Amino acid sequence: MSPFPYRLVATDLDGTLLRSDESVSDRTRDALAAATAAGAAHIVVTGRAVPWTRHILDDLGYEGIAVCGQGAQVYHAGEHRLLTSLTLDRQLAGLALSKIEAEVGPLALAASRDGLEGEVLMGPGYLAHEGPLPYVPYEDPAELWSAPLTKLYVQHPTLTDDELTRAARATVGGLVDIVMAGPGIVEILPLGLSKATGLSLAARRLGVKAAETIAFGDMPNDIPMFGWAAHGVAMGNAHTELRAVADEVTASNEEDGIAVVLERLLAG
Repeated sequence: MSPFPYRLVATDLDGTLLRSDESVSDRTRDALAAATAAGAAHIVVTGRAVPWTRHILDDLGYEGIAVCGQGAQVYHAGEHRLLTSLTLDRQLAGLALSKIEAEVGPLALAASRDGLEGEVLMGPGYLAHEGPLPYVPYEDPAELWSAPLTKLYVQHPTLTDDELTRAARATVGGLVDIVMAGPGIVEILPLGLSKATGLSLAARRLGVKAAETIAFGDMPNDIPMFGWAAHGVAMGNAHTELRAVADEVTASNEEDGIAVVLERLLAG
């Protein structure tokens, strides 16, 4: 058997490591365990903030470093503490938001507060995804800006996610970053922040280089991570923008796409 060719396996969560019911298959767990036994580290790199990620990491028995909040948070799962955290400039975010709304009309808003216990606030009209993830509804807009934030979420009543992302980038691309992270999830982030930012910080702590990393993802917010890693693998269910820059496309998240690639690499 040939040695495993990478020292770091970076996986997105939703649509990648997780199936639609938020579970991780036994086959994928076994493949990741075999990769780590062969000397690679596994690191989760997700758009979710820590409070929406912690229960998944605990279920996996994951005790290493995770990159959360689109790269804003580097989290030590075993010690349950934040190693780094970058917040969104609220004044700049407010300016960006007003410029976007002047261009496309009113938006429904949500926001992720900073910290280990940072709440996700959801405003009137924002469509939350079904599931167990907790959020706090708000009516007074002042609540949105009353504490440090890692990101804003925006939704438009008629524009598609792709259309809203393009319009927002064209309007405020020099003030903040705009990413599309999933169905109904368009985010406003600090300028220059990406999954690659957080992954590079975490990899440095592990003593691993980009050239030693394989990354798996499914959405446009994974593009910077693919640009940083030596090898980017798009899931079979991936967005067309990510597939266009991927080094290869594997099976979908429902069909153990991560395991398919890792098993092949482990077999040499």
